[in-house]
Amino acid sequence: MKKHTLIVIAVALLLVPGLLSAKPFGKVGTAALQFLKLGVDARAIGMGEAYTAVTDDISSVYWNPAGLAPALDNQVMLSHTNWPADIMHEFIAGTYTTGVSTFALYGSVLHMDKIDITDEDTFGPTGEQFSNSSMALGFDFAQQFTNKFSAGVGVKYLRENLYEFNVNSYAFDVGSTYNTGWRNIKIGMALRNFGPDIHYTVDDDEDGANDEDPWDLFDNDNDGLIDEDGPELDSKIPMSFSLGISGDIKRTDTSWWIASLQLDNVIDRMETWNLGTEYKMGNLYLRGGYQFNYDTNGFSAGVGYQIPTRFAILNIDYAYTDMGALAETFLKSAHRLSIKVRY
Repeated sequence: MKKHTLIVIAVALLLVPGLLSAKPFGKVGTAALQFLKLGVDARAIGMGEAYTAVTDDISSVYWNPAGLAPALDNQVMLSHTNWPADIMHEFIAGTYTTGVSTFALYGSVLHMDKIDITDEDTFGPTGEQFSNSSMALGFDFAQQFTNKFSAGVGVKYLRENLYEFNVNSYAFDVGSTYNTGWRNIKIGMALRNFGPDIHYTVDDDEDGANDEDPWDLFDNDNDGLIDEDGPELDSKIPMSFSLGISGDIKRTDTSWWIASLQLDNVIDRMETWNLGTEYKMGNLYLRGGYQFNYDTNGFSAGVGYQIPTRFAILNIDYAYTDMGALAETFLKSAHRLSIKVRY
């Protein structure tokens, strides 16, 4: 390998000890906008989310914007996820490429059925219902600087609705990929969801005053008013850094076998090591992966099929994620279906 290739690998490896020693923010799961952690694309999920260095198509808008370049075709992607408790996640994206630069637009929505409102005195339904949803709208740009190095950036608008409460914010993504040129070994790095803390606006007693504590019914300052002990605390968003490496175990004109290893550092949970693999035989894809140090079982698997047509190339992918105790049965676990079109 060339000298500059060895330098890039060395720099990437030097980052690992710092990530391992980093302390997660506060308590696990205390960051807001948790839907930003929900990965998209059945191919990536089937590989255990060890995808930062692998990604080379339209799903890069989520995993690593640098993977959008180089691209020879325009692409469209649709993805649907069934989560436990009848929670649904939809994702749509489209790209336009010049062959060197690529532009992308995407949208993500997490939604669920309406939930009954329960009366706190009788612990029974009141007859009213509320809904909860989260949304992200984003724009990415990626550039191929050499035949081995690409970089990309992205910005997204974020919104979360819960009953009568909502919050709006924004965040940035940035990433890079470097192909060493030996056995297709690639190094990928991505910083996702870099943005300001968010502030929930709450007027629980409908008196026109926000930033009250809805759970405090005491008159703390003896002015005859309750529920006013100060502003709600700001909440962080789940910023994450991923460092991955992938390469070929075997590759021919009609098949390949690749493997990927990745370290994820997320601000409100412990680091996870992700291991994934994909085997392609003709138009059939078989995938498997595992996330170590993860809350649930961490196992995932997937299958895909490519359908060439006269006008476009169609990829249909499915992935299953073992949710452990969170899912009562196989059918109630996490299932993803994604469709990609290249034209």
